[in-house]
Amino acid sequence: MCKMEKSLYHRKLWEIKVRLLGDSKVEKLRNSFASRSPTSLWMIRAVSVLLLWSCFVHLMALGDMWGPRLFNGWPSCFNQRGLSTAAEMKSLPAKIALPPKRVYQNNGYLMVSCNGGLNQMRAAICDMVTVARYMNVTLIVPELDKTSFWNDPSEFKDIFDVDHFISSLRDEVRILKELPPRVKKRVELGMYHEMPPISWSNMSYYQNQILPLVKKHKVLHLNKTDSRLANNGLPVEVQKLRCRVNFNGLKFTPQIEELGRRVVNILREKGPFLVLHLRYEMDMLAFSGCSHGCNPEEEEELTRMRYAYPWWKEKVINSEEKRKEGLCPLTPEETALTLTALGIDRNVQIYIAAGEIYGGERRMKALTDAFPNVVRKETILESSDLDFCRNHSSQMAALDYLVAVESDIFVPTNDGNMARVVEGHRRFLGFKKTIQLNRKFLVKLIDEYTEGLLTWDVFSSMVKAFHSTRMGSPKRRLVIPNKPKEEDYFYSNPQECLQLLDEPLRVI
Repeated sequence: MCKMEKSLYHRKLWEIKVRLLGDSKVEKLRNSFASRSPTSLWMIRAVSVLLLWSCFVHLMALGDMWGPRLFNGWPSCFNQRGLSTAAEMKSLPAKIALPPKRVYQNNGYLMVSCNGGLNQMRAAICDMVTVARYMNVTLIVPELDKTSFWNDPSEFKDIFDVDHFISSLRDEVRILKELPPRVKKRVELGMYHEMPPISWSNMSYYQNQILPLVKKHKVLHLNKTDSRLANNGLPVEVQKLRCRVNFNGLKFTPQIEELGRRVVNILREKGPFLVLHLRYEMDMLAFSGCSHGCNPEEEEELTRMRYAYPWWKEKVINSEEKRKEGLCPLTPEETALTLTALGIDRNVQIYIAAGEIYGGERRMKALTDAFPNVVRKETILESSDLDFCRNHSSQMAALDYLVAVESDIFVPTNDGNMARVVEGHRRFLGFKKTIQLNRKFLVKLIDEYTEGLLTWDVFSSMVKAFHSTRMGSPKRRLVIPNKPKEEDYFYSNPQECLQLLDEPLRVI
């Protein structure tokens, strides 16, 4: 094939020369070639071959530099790699276009140490990114809490995809994994300022009081970050940036994400599933002083634990009074009654998103009797699947978070940080069904039913009627001036970032 093409090429070239030079000149040209010695002709041919080979090598080098597309249209005898290279290129993953870096004059470096559990730290990270952006400072990847009750040694990179975190937000704020060497040296010498910011502050506080400290000391370390930015009264662009960090900037590590997808797929294969955030764990009961349903030995154990942690300030607690005020998590027994009264299908899968339930199987019996398909991550996964996150409570909580966000129904039995942050994330995903239990109403009704004052039908109808408007549907945040702890939490209902169900999805 190639020889035929070369023969045709030489014949065409000769005809062109004949037309251009005329017959007499062509005859002279032939005679000149004939008069040459065989050695001279051989030398001319050898030099010509070397020149052609040199051109070929240079073209191939350019092809490697510019990519295989340069030769894709050439005959296959010239480029044997054409098809295979094109196939290889198609198999490569498409590059994700990164947003352009935001260029700004850096006012200094902000270090932050988060405190609390995973979801308290998650919200704090969103706040601190937002604060850093509007102070025009460089944020160092946040440090996670390693000294709280859970004693989890996980670093940021063990839970979140740190490279995605940095690159996805580069058009808003500069984020570094660590301080530059010369700045790090200053910190090691103690040349920086450390402080906790005031809780529930607005942006003017950070602009007028915190920014001057950054400019003065060059490095500022905020050692408390929980609830340090107000729920309300902030510019819309500030609220939307908090959402963008939460829903787009913070991705869990690929390993956690993959395991979360596997759990969801296992559950989906068997039908719809409900995630129950049953916060009936030892630390919650000891901290809150809630011991309803516990025996005397358990009450004593919880009290000892509460006194063992000095940062749990409230020590003397009346459990029954707190329960009647709706300030205790529902017990497994109360939860079973509530779910049944709400009309939840007895055969639905219920995934428990929580740590070890206090009292174990004895306390879970009422729930598992009412709903036999109760599962946990430990029961639907192989033990080896959880090896990487065993004894790392925040990584375990990240797995539960992923499953909770994807569930058909989410039911938290208290209003802690996971309950509120997952609720907000489900609103963002299209107001997915989240049943917001009113514990004060429920415990009063449950006590009346167990005392025989209400029939089951009346009890069930009252529970359903009261919660018919508490299913995660669109609503405005409740604002209570000067009482931020009592008003609706921003991350449970980030209304500035949500759209109605008939609106197209938009990227934050």
